[in-house]
Amino acid sequence: MSYLQKLEKIVKKNNSNVVIGLDTDIEKIPAIFKDDSNPMLEFNKRIVAATKNDVAGYKLNMAFYEEAGGIGLTAMRETVKYIPKEMIVICDAKRGDMGNTDEMYAKAYFDNYDFDAITFSPYLGSDSIEPFLKRKGKLVYVLALTSNPGGKDLQMLKAGGKYIYEKVIELGMKWGKPDNVGFVIGANHPAEIKKVLAKYKNVSLLLPGVGAQKADVKKLLSSLSNRNFLINSSRSIIYAAGDKCKEEDFEGKILDAVDKLNETINGNLDL
Repeated sequence: MSYLQKLEKIVKKNNSNVVIGLDTDIEKIPAIFKDDSNPMLEFNKRIVAATKNDVAGYKLNMAFYEEAGGIGLTAMRETVKYIPKEMIVICDAKRGDMGNTDEMYAKAYFDNYDFDAITFSPYLGSDSIEPFLKRKGKLVYVLALTSNPGGKDLQMLKAGGKYIYEKVIELGMKWGKPDNVGFVIGANHPAEIKKVLAKYKNVSLLLPGVGAQKADVKKLLSSLSNRNFLINSSRSIIYAAGDKCKEEDFEGKILDAVDKLNETINGNLDL
């Protein structure tokens, strides 16, 4: 099964294009988890248990797990195992190195940990992405136009009459195909998203910037022309219960945040 086939299947089954960003900060998780042997893992598992029938998948930001050392890496590995196999699991590592180094990254994240997709920085070019593209059924989300203010410093520069982000997307489509290459575009760039989808109709997009970053969801949705997209929301979902929540209230608060985002998306998506 290709990545796009898996994505289409879970989006249809759960009626959701939401991917929850498990940016799990051990200092910010609710107090009810602090006495667990691995608070990060238990926190993640409770979120997955609460939302597995209501979202398309999960995105794990490697920085949060690497910073926590052994506990964090164990939490990352066991969280991926715990997530149902039918769901999309994205490694947010923003890799992109020399070919032999990226071969090791591809083995780690795709072969060993069994992520479905990875975020990728394209600055080193075609030979750096090749190890990831060789893995069947996997997809690389290439950073194209990011949601942070400083992204424009490079991404909106022009070269040969085109913006750098446009060049990145053109190259990405030469390096791979919609089955194994998608793009990260910030949800705060609806006009650019519409332009990209007009040229590449079936491309898969990962759209961060919703929730705590406050992108306009309705404007974003008006720019979309296929269902091969994932809207990422992290802090506004995973910390929705608050630091001092009661044990019995945690999952309900998380699910309420997910339901609210799903309702906004499905109520304004005309596809």
